[in-house]
Amino acid sequence: MRRFLLVGLTGSIATGKSTVSRMFAHLGARVIDADLLAREVVMPGQPAYARIVEEFGPQVIQEDGSLDRKALGALVFGDSTKRKRLEEITHPAIGLRQQRMLSVLDEEAFEGVVIWDAALLFEGGGAGKMDRVVVVYADPETERRRLMERDGLSDADARGRIASQMPVAEKAKLADHVIDNSGTREDTERQVRTVYGALLAELKARRPA
Repeated sequence: MRRFLLVGLTGSIATGKSTVSRMFAHLGARVIDADLLAREVVMPGQPAYARIVEEFGPQVIQEDGSLDRKALGALVFGDSTKRKRLEEITHPAIGLRQQRMLSVLDEEAFEGVVIWDAALLFEGGGAGKMDRVVVVYADPETERRRLMERDGLSDADARGRIASQMPVAEKAKLADHVIDNSGTREDTERQVRTVYGALLAELKARRPA
């Protein structure tokens, strides 16, 4: 029997998911970064890398042979068919790595909260594999402003990026816990502590007497 609680952490672009992930780690959670795994599976020499080059051509490869993630992103942005094809290549490889990492935690008999930090948790169909799902929310105006400041985007480009994703308000409706990151850092930290406490309590309740 698994001794840990697997918790999916997601949000939308610029809602502050990475910040919240670090807060959970500081409290003692074990964090698995799905976006990092996604970069690892497309490194040169990996099967997914070869399939991406075959599918999208040499324009997505940088001079050093590594994948040009920005060029690839521009290619699939706004094209649902191409984006779906990319996901069909990468998601199985990411899922395999996930299973390996979870198996290691099982072997370690890790007892605690494991955060699966994934931007596309719902879109990629991963939410159903989680014990619980936490969504990091920010109001639309805050999300747009942060994205413009972070990535140097125009208002129109920021709106386009946000519109291309599943609305964070819809994700929040599907979540077990919602952390509103629209306010101060202190307010977000308070919410994270509350959610983490609830997750630990649930894990404790699941253990056999």
